Amino acid sequence: MLSSFAAPSGRGRGAARFAAATLASGLLATGVLVAGAGQAAADGAAESQGGATATIGGLKTYGTAVIRGEAGDQEISAGLFEMSVDGGGTLQTYCVDLHNPTQKDAKYHETPWSGTSLGTNANAGRIRWILQNSYPQVNDLAALARKAGVRGGLTEQDAAAGTQVAVWRYSDGADVEAVDPQAEKLADHLEKSARAVAEPAASLTLDPPALSGRPGERLGPLTVRTGARTVTVTPPADAAMSGVRIVDKAGKPVTSTADGGRIYVDVPEDAAAGTAELTVQASTTVPVGRALTSAGRSQTQILAGSSESTVSATATATWAERGAVPALSATKNCAKGGVDITAVNGGDAPFSFDLMGTEYTIGAGESRTVTIPLQEDQAYDFTIEGPGGSAQRFTGVLDCMTQAAEAAQADNTSTQTLTEPSPATVGGTSPDTNLAATGSSDATPVIAGVAIGLVVIGGAALLIVGRRKPSEQD
Repeated sequence: MLSSFAAPSGRGRGAARFAAATLASGLLATGVLVAGAGQAAADGAAESQGGATATIGGLKTYGTAVIRGEAGDQEISAGLFEMSVDGGGTLQTYCVDLHNPTQKDAKYHETPWSGTSLGTNANAGRIRWILQNSYPQVNDLAALARKAGVRGGLTEQDAAAGTQVAVWRYSDGADVEAVDPQAEKLADHLEKSARAVAEPAASLTLDPPALSGRPGERLGPLTVRTGARTVTVTPPADAAMSGVRIVDKAGKPVTSTADGGRIYVDVPEDAAAGTAELTVQASTTVPVGRALTSAGRSQTQILAGSSESTVSATATATWAERGAVPALSATKNCAKGGVDITAVNGGDAPFSFDLMGTEYTIGAGESRTVTIPLQEDQAYDFTIEGPGGSAQRFTGVLDCMTQAAEAAQADNTSTQTLTEPSPATVGGTSPDTNLAATGSSDATPVIAGVAIGLVVIGGAALLIVGRRKPSEQD
């Protein structure tokens, strides 16, 4: 997602455009970037501004379920996925998009509910209750069986299958049953007992995700939000050369902090216009109920269990001596069906930009959020270019609806379901079929050839591509 503007323009405005690009797949690496005038474009930025990043393995503990439909019954595997966390740790998840395939070895990142189908699902809180009150959070299977009225006990496979079935009933509105009677009994108990529970906080974030101001100032504060006891703060890679420091309110260097800690970016008075990206990292368990999404098109997951895992968050600071000093950040907003771009102007002149024919102006010292509307499954590939060749690139896909919801919206009941979480295939197609290449029709936009519109954002080139999910799979 779009997280920052590179080097600012003294005039405060310039050209930006939407142009076609290819579908993004996978996360771009998180790192530290200091971009002054003349620096080459950054290769990319993390899709998430905070939390865990992990690679999905496959179903580890599961049973069998049956989806009831007008076209007949279909058996599928139902249970717990396992993910390996970058930097160390393991996550256990259930899926919340029944009819969407899972890309093999897809990269996932922790995401707020508002950036997923859970954000517009009135039953999202009930799903979290199910996760808190079933396997693997409740690993005393005898006690779980007694509570659910299951005679004969539960195996791990029964417990995982029953829990996943109950989740699907709320996440997808699916008519689905567990094949094993004990698992089905558990699913019924969980569905009937579920109560709304609030969304959990992120495992680690920095607020706000972007700052702007002038050289000679302490930009901030950035507030740390985490469940971890301690957080390591990493300064910019060339801090010794640039003189940029990470400090506390009193100006003392900070190398570690905790929840609620406030840190600042201290920029030397003689620093050239530029941007610094800092990273904080911690080891903690990820809260149950956190959503995890892929930058490509792989089914959304919801966290059911976590070992002690490595989590991180990034933020950017942008500065210039005079004029408008815009810093940009963005998040997916499923309620509005688009990507929210927040522009913060820490300079001494207004920052103006055109967005789809509408001009917006952010006064000196002010901030404003505007929404870029996108179609469901529309891939975006933003490259923000500043003066002197500095740039940052951000990619993603707007994935706000389950496949079932999209099918219902389009009055289409032909959506296919995978029975395995292995390479993305649809129906009876070849096992080598890639999700991004399936489902094309005569009405599908040509990815490499559609210009969508004109946007002006502070001297930056903004690239975006549209691709809608087809109503039928080939």
